[in-house]
Amino acid sequence: MNKKTFKDVDVKGKKVLVRVDFNVPIDEGGNITDDTRIKAVLPTINYLVSHKAKVILCSHLGRPEGMFNPKFTLAPVAKRLSELIDQPVYMASDVIGDSAKELSANLKAGEIMMLENVRFHKEEEENDPRFAADLANLAEIYVNDAFGTAHRAHASTAGVACYLPAVAGFLMSSEIVAMSKVLDNPKPPFVVILGGAKVSDKIGVITRLLSKANTILIGGAMANTFIAAKGGKLALSRFEKDKLEVAKKILDEADRKNVKIVLPVDFVVASEFAPDSKKKVTNSYDVPDGYQALDIGPKTIRLFKAEIKNAATIVWNGPMGVYEFPRFKKGTMKIAKYVATSKAVSIVGGGDSISAVNASGYASRISHISTGGGATLKFLEGANLPGVEMLLDKD
Repeated sequence: MNKKTFKDVDVKGKKVLVRVDFNVPIDEGGNITDDTRIKAVLPTINYLVSHKAKVILCSHLGRPEGMFNPKFTLAPVAKRLSELIDQPVYMASDVIGDSAKELSANLKAGEIMMLENVRFHKEEEENDPRFAADLANLAEIYVNDAFGTAHRAHASTAGVACYLPAVAGFLMSSEIVAMSKVLDNPKPPFVVILGGAKVSDKIGVITRLLSKANTILIGGAMANTFIAAKGGKLALSRFEKDKLEVAKKILDEADRKNVKIVLPVDFVVASEFAPDSKKKVTNSYDVPDGYQALDIGPKTIRLFKAEIKNAATIVWNGPMGVYEFPRFKKGTMKIAKYVATSKAVSIVGGGDSISAVNASGYASRISHISTGGGATLKFLEGANLPGVEMLLDKD
């Protein structure tokens, strides 16, 4: 990585604005249901605290549409972070207002404060220069440790870097190093596993990886589009009718490049899209009328397992079915177990994939779990990430 990191600058006694990605799931009771993204930033926070920096954390949470909404307050996150690091995290009641200014002005070396949700200001997503400058005025150094938002040119991810020395945090640099290593020189057989709802979300990824991967396993609703492109009968199963030609071109390109694309041979189907719907297994190319595919079937699981077992490098993004319904999560959970217990160098990205790996109990055996969703996809596509481009280059 040719970008400067927080270890390349002197932070002692300095106010350091750290952009983190604390966009975590919170239930109606205000409880955080998955704190993976908070824990991922602890190495950077602990380093800054131990080196006597004055730490100012900022993040977004959800989509408050540019206005204050208590549903999206970061207060529960500050509370959870405080528990994890066993020291107070002072919570500002605003982002660039009096509360934020007063707390930052009085912050002592080794102390931590958190700004309120930056998306309470519409200027954040507009990358408004004045808003970015106001954020920058709170600090002396900027650290971007929010890989999950690095693909967005927002005020707190890119704009603020115009006003402060900008460097990468530990998570940001480790994400880039880990994925670059795999993508630049993957050890074959290189197996890519893609799932989720839409082909359109991953066209760029598939196109780029066709020149690198040996095998691509496709599950989730995006597999339906490929099966439809090959003439499969899908009944009520969801697929993208306007992407059938794209799917055909991808299949043709894979043939030309001798890349093996493996599609489901069977599905777990249901008569309705509901968590308690009755299910049965059917041929993936002949779904009965009145039914829809909600998970990959047992034959497909075995088929995918064989490819994963032989892999030396694995990249996985996206669930194999309707993972949020317990009756239809088996395919995703099995893939999580097979990837984690394989001997391959493995990278897992995407919220559902990460949740499945965590739930499998094998997360510690994954080589790298990426905290990015859209950012991971953009990186896999080879796109420039504004949150990375704005950081200072190493001399």
